[in-house]
Amino acid sequence: MALEVEMVSALSDNYVYLLRDTETGVVAVIDPAEPDPVDKVLVAKQWKPSIIINTHHHGDHIGGNEALIAKYGCQLVGPKAETHRIPGMNQTVSEGDQIKVGSQIGKVFETPGHTKGHISVYFPEGAALFAGDTLFALGCGRMFEGTPQEFWHSLLKLRALPDDTLLYCGHEYTQSNARFALSVDPSNQTLLTLSEKIDERRSKGLPTIPSRLGDEKIANPFLRADDKKLAVDVGASEDPIHAFAVIRQLKDNF
Repeated sequence: MALEVEMVSALSDNYVYLLRDTETGVVAVIDPAEPDPVDKVLVAKQWKPSIIINTHHHGDHIGGNEALIAKYGCQLVGPKAETHRIPGMNQTVSEGDQIKVGSQIGKVFETPGHTKGHISVYFPEGAALFAGDTLFALGCGRMFEGTPQEFWHSLLKLRALPDDTLLYCGHEYTQSNARFALSVDPSNQTLLTLSEKIDERRSKGLPTIPSRLGDEKIANPFLRADDKKLAVDVGASEDPIHAFAVIRQLKDNF
């Protein structure tokens, strides 16, 4: 595969991603929550990162920036809309921009909702989507700064990507997300099957990431706010923005 992805566990439930373009050997780090676990893997693999990509400004996604830049001299890339909240960015990106990792080209989507300036990055050649805390396996991020309308439109951008896209998200929340999803959509056979596999993986201490976007489109309630039956089932109107807001509030209180 032209794009090699290595997942690093950090803090209590964060995932940091190391991307390596096999053609050029260029390495990028996405959302380094803390430096030590990331550096340990880099040293073991003898990789030297030249780029750090931040999806948003939260401390558990940028906490390793300073130390990794000091050691490796990385260029820091992140959302233009969060320039004032992510120190030291060398390149800022917005909707439609590209982030190059060697010969790999990542397409930037502005995906506000979790934060106002959140971005997600999609690498078509590697069929890989790095969605930070916008889209989780069977869930989505808390709506800290955006509006339901913003968040829903962000999710529609990601839902439009190909089914074979692999979703790499910021946290290992999948098991609890599955429990919530089943509470609002208990007869969804795809969701039931996925939930069993997730429980099995977690019982062995294995990650549930990446998730296949085609499965998310069928099983993730936050990507299905325009499903009229689901909207009715959660007590929402058929307006997908209202349905999304209701589902998000239910999850907040779950």
